[in-house]
Amino acid sequence: MKPLTPLLRRAALCLPFVATAAFAQEAPAPALDEAQFRACLRQLQSTPAFRAITPATFARHTDGLRPDATVLPLLNRQPEFSLPPWDYLAMLVDAERVADGRAALAQWREALARIEAQSGVPAAIAVGVWGVESNFGRNLGTRPLVTSLATLSCFGRRQAYFRGEFAAALRILQEGHIAPDKLTGSWAGAFGQTQFMPSTFFRSAVDFDGDGRRDIVDSAPDALASTARFLQNAGWRRGQPWGFEVRLPPGYDTRSASRKNKRPIEAWRQDGLTLADGRPLPASLPSAGLIQPARAHGGGPAFLVGRNFDALYSYNASENYALAIARLASLIAAPEGTPVAFATAWPTDDPGLSRAENRELQALLLMQGHDIGQADGLIGARTRDAIRAEQQRLGHPVNGRAGQKLLRALKNGA
Repeated sequence: MKPLTPLLRRAALCLPFVATAAFAQEAPAPALDEAQFRACLRQLQSTPAFRAITPATFARHTDGLRPDATVLPLLNRQPEFSLPPWDYLAMLVDAERVADGRAALAQWREALARIEAQSGVPAAIAVGVWGVESNFGRNLGTRPLVTSLATLSCFGRRQAYFRGEFAAALRILQEGHIAPDKLTGSWAGAFGQTQFMPSTFFRSAVDFDGDGRRDIVDSAPDALASTARFLQNAGWRRGQPWGFEVRLPPGYDTRSASRKNKRPIEAWRQDGLTLADGRPLPASLPSAGLIQPARAHGGGPAFLVGRNFDALYSYNASENYALAIARLASLIAAPEGTPVAFATAWPTDDPGLSRAENRELQALLLMQGHDIGQADGLIGARTRDAIRAEQQRLGHPVNGRAGQKLLRALKNGA
């Protein structure tokens, strides 16, 4: 996993959140010493990070608190870093989420228009973040932030980072911004409809609906405006695209290319790059870097990306994550019927599954007699065990991965 950022989270609370939950079931949680935990909390109370937290607030929210060991295996299992890009993008950007995004865009059109006018962040981008982060407010996470952040402050890696977030979470409660029963979210402490870390709440949260509260949990306008403020603060440039898919000339060497190594668009034109459909590169970006998410796997789609892609990247430091938001936003804004897939195929003969295809796969596994619970599209530990069993029976590589090959085999009655 890359270094944690001010907006670290599980990745998205929709399917990436589910993916990390599945990993947690497969990786046993360590045993934690509760006496050590209590001693750690006593020590934290006297540190500078907690200077603004009153003894009464600290005691109210930590007396009797027990550590949650299940958060620790997730530190190294974020799906944006552990899944191949075609699986990650297939889970997050599918026809179902695009349709939901267009419905959300229509429902909140007036508020989004005002947010875009004030911030310069396009409505579809704000909605794209919302879709990736919480499936448009449907999946906010249920872990109490105080418990998760207290645990991560005392055990595991990056304790200094999490201690700052723990103090910020207690400050949110102390100042009455969010009710204690509403301050729930991801294993890493992100909360709300677009998953802010507690410290980010104080930097970027906005009262957009005018009720006197920065309510990113129950107010979609507040959450969307706060997301736009975050991206604005991260350097979003009004009127510029995030980037575009490109076609590389035959044999083009991308080994030295990167998001950070930006060059004028004219330089890329001179190198022979075009848009994916063969048209000339537009002048809408003054400069861009080149990314190829599956380069290590032999190629796949390539993209020229500008400063606005960097702003998306700052939300959660993963190019796959930023690409998921960018692609979802582009499809939400595109005409209905625009293909979800990129113009260039991923370099695999076994592409990933959409959520609808995951549900179809699970229904087939249930028909085979596997006890996996409901066909809900969430690939957890029991589904992975069933997949392994079917892969072994069919002579496929046994890795527990849900892919097109297994789905086709089971659909064909293998």
